[in-house]
This record gives sequence, C-alpha cells and structure tokens, in this order.
Amino acid sequence: MVGDLPSRDAPAETPSKPDQLIVVSGLSGSGKTVALRTLEDLGYYCVDNLPAALMPAFVQAISQGPGGLQHKLAVGVDVRNRAENLNRLPQILAELAAADIGYRLVFLDTRDDALIKRYSETRRRHPLSIAGIGLAEAIAEERKLLKPMRAIADRVVDTSDLNVHQLRRLVITEMGLTAGAMTLLFESFAYRRGVPADADFVFDARCLPNPHWDAQLRPLSGKDAPVREWLQSRPEVAQYASDLLGFLTTWLPRFESDGRSYVTICLGCTGGRHRSVYLSEHLAEQFRQRYAQVLTYHREME
Repeated sequence: MVGDLPSRDAPAETPSKPDQLIVVSGLSGSGKTVALRTLEDLGYYCVDNLPAALMPAFVQAISQGPGGLQHKLAVGVDVRNRAENLNRLPQILAELAAADIGYRLVFLDTRDDALIKRYSETRRRHPLSIAGIGLAEAIAEERKLLKPMRAIADRVVDTSDLNVHQLRRLVITEMGLTAGAMTLLFESFAYRRGVPADADFVFDARCLPNPHWDAQLRPLSGKDAPVREWLQSRPEVAQYASDLLGFLTTWLPRFESDGRSYVTICLGCTGGRHRSVYLSEHLAEQFRQRYAQVLTYHREME
C-alpha cells in the first residue's frame, strides 16, 4: 500500500521541479537497504545512517562547484539516529526547502509479525535490542520513536508482503522515479533455487559451455574478465547472446508502447554465477544504448 500526504509543490506561478533528495526512513527490517541500493542503481548518490543534523551540510558539500547540485541524492535516516536528531528532522527538511532543494521523504512500514519473521530468518539483532528487552518490545519502541517521521512522510510504503524484487520494482515504478520511461532489469539466477517469481522473460543458459568445470575459473563470476573472455571465445555463446538481443530488440518496444514501465528479463544457469551473470551484464550493456534505466541484479551473488 502506498499512501500520499499533501506534497510541497512549488507555487503555482513556477513549474515544479524533480526531487533532488530522497530521504528513506522506516522500521529496521522494512527494506531500507534494498531501497537505497535500488536508488544507487538509478544514479543516486546514497549515504546510509547519516545523522539527520548533518543533512544540510551534506547537501551543501555535494552542491559545491560549478552548476550547483549536479547529483541526485538519497539519504537513509532511521532509529540509529539520536532521538534529538529525529525530533529536529521536520525543521531540517524545512531548511532544505527554504534553500530551494526539492526533497521527498519515503517511509517504509511493516507489520510486527512480518518483522519478527524476518529477524528470525536472518538472525540479525534489532538496533534497539538490549539486555532485558525482547524483539517485540524493541519494535514497539522503534515505532514510537519514528511516529513523527511517519506522520510527515510524502510516501508511506507497506513492505509486509513484498519480496526483494517487488520492492525494487516499486521503488523504480510506483514511486515515480523513472519519469515515465520503461526500466529494464536483467537478473541472473540459479535454477536449483527456483525461477524468480516476478520474471517477465526467462531464458535458460544451461545449454551453453560451463566455465565451472575449469578449476581456475570456478571461483570467479561472469563479471570477471577471465570468465568473460572464456565465454566470448565460444561461438555458441555468441550466437545465443545475439539471438536474445534480436528477440528483445524486436519485442521490448511492443511492451513499451503498451504502457509497461518495468520489464524483468531473467537468465538462469546451474549455479547462477557464470553464464547467466555474463549474459545479464552483456545484454544490459547493449540495451543501455537504447534505454535510460537498465539495471542488473545477480541473485546468487547478493
């Protein structure tokens, strides 16, 4: 669920401008790291756990130089901040607005039962957990501390039922960060762990020669030069990549003309580290010449 509060658009006599700063906040375990990594893939300069009091100085430092603020910025602010910094955040954001810095505050929320399950699965320690305070109490205290921030958020996103891929998709599309252009995600995966649930296209690379059987290449990945060179020297790999390029070049514009804003192309192999990674990177490089937003995600390497 995505909720909107009244926006701080520019006065009617001046056109609104895109946000230069995205502030990502929310409960621990709600997906802030995933959101920030996605923003980084989209070209944002990202800093996590920045003390809120330093935000104006951070923006000013990045803004110095000819032309002013050249980078889109994203900052993660959460309960690891001191309480006085969190309480001052509305004032800090008002100062940024007064300095003509367009910003958006996005708050990621999650149900208690989903958070408890995530902490149980990852065995991570909640940042507020201390001796004598259990996980449920820590989550309740965190909600209390972050309540004022949630109240002023421009977007509130409930991530309780979202997986990593769905959250990435939401950041890119539903939060309006791509200005209407279609975004492509090339994702590599291992068949032994299953096909990604959100795939639009799935291609099987297990028929291609496998660098895994070369002892020198086995520890490497499809992003490493020796593996790339090994695969590029195989004619069947070149033919496979060329066929995929031709197929996608023909049919992706049809999806774009149909109003699609996000397409996930998944490439799988046995281990998800060599052939599928190489093909994902190779195709992404080709399509970056045609589309403004082209991302890669290597599931088995994250």
